[in-house]
Amino acid sequence: MTNRRKMMQATAAAVLLASSGGRHAFAATDVAGVKFEDSASVAGQTLKLNGAGIRTKVIFKVYALGLYLPEKKTGTAEVLASQGPRRVQIVSLRDLSSEDFGDAFMKGLNANTDQAERTRLLPQTKAFGEMFGAIPGLKKGDVLIVDWVPGVGTQCQLNGKKIGETVPDLAFYNAILRIWIGDNPADSSLKPKLLGAS
Repeated sequence: MTNRRKMMQATAAAVLLASSGGRHAFAATDVAGVKFEDSASVAGQTLKLNGAGIRTKVIFKVYALGLYLPEKKTGTAEVLASQGPRRVQIVSLRDLSSEDFGDAFMKGLNANTDQAERTRLLPQTKAFGEMFGAIPGLKKGDVLIVDWVPGVGTQCQLNGKKIGETVPDLAFYNAILRIWIGDNPADSSLKPKLLGAS
């Protein structure tokens, strides 16, 4: 009887697994109440959540951020050299004006690029700045996605709607990533989380 019961339990477990398709679609990482799915699809390719954490300023939680890559990477140079699409997902944890967010973006960009690179990326930085000017800001719970699509460029979505122009240069996307994982990251405690530290 006990063997039969074990067999029935095993069968029930197998049926449950089969009904879920054996997928981990509901697997997610929780960061300050924000759930980051363990995978995301960009340009038809499945990306893995490399890491996620919170950007804090003084004592305030500003936003939660997740970094998605084709394969897990643990170093900044590896991330920047990564082939294929990439995604940064930002979920606002408080209301932010477009000026505040844009200023923080520019400060982070300037802190992690040299003068020559800033000059070269100026047209694309201006285009990105216009995007911040076109939105009123981020409300608590808003989701901003910044994707790199090979052969296309940097694309942004706010709450699922495309915003701004596509920016074509990979160097610009890498400059954006360095805001959080560069030598002078916006938040030194966030950087190791994005690079997969537990």
